[in-house]
Amino acid sequence: MTPLSKTALLILTSIVFISFEVTAQEMKMKEEEGKMKMGMEDLKNWPMAAQMAAKEQIAKYGKPNETTATMLVWHNNGVWKKTVISKMESKHDFPKMHTDVMEQCINYKVPLDKYDELAQFDGSITVDRTQGTIAARCDKEENNLLALNLAYDVITGKKSVEEARDAYGKIVSDAMKGQKSDYMKKLMFTNDMSAADPDKTTIGVNK
Repeated sequence: MTPLSKTALLILTSIVFISFEVTAQEMKMKEEEGKMKMGMEDLKNWPMAAQMAAKEQIAKYGKPNETTATMLVWHNNGVWKKTVISKMESKHDFPKMHTDVMEQCINYKVPLDKYDELAQFDGSITVDRTQGTIAARCDKEENNLLALNLAYDVITGKKSVEEARDAYGKIVSDAMKGQKSDYMKKLMFTNDMSAADPDKTTIGVNK
């Protein structure tokens, strides 16, 4: 084989390799786009509360960062560290009958002695000490804001558990009459980016 033929063969091989690589990348991109499109179309098979929550979040924050057959996930959307809308709904009767489908969390360090009071206030409030987050799970963003703002009042001692529960019911009732509280419009306290707590090593040598 002449040097010219070898050069031509190398060029042809490179072209074929690049072509396969580009095709593989395009296929992967189309597959990801297909997954996203499939997730949006499949909303019609989700519970109505989940569909409404998804449409609200998409209209406000755009398409989710992650999509599966059962979940839509946004990262760092608005004040939220993470928003997860689930196809699986949970029955919740406080302060009125509804289903929880959307969990939204923020960075916040909850004092350990307040965990029990938060659980008594609202069973859909969850705290992750290690990650330093507090989350609310409800059907609408405004209700998650309300739950977290009242949780903050409990944490800071501004309201007792009973007062927070009473306030929750009243604020929701007023909202249904068109009188929406600021507690449902924005987060009334700030995120704490240093809230994570890795705890302490109790076995062996600290690393």
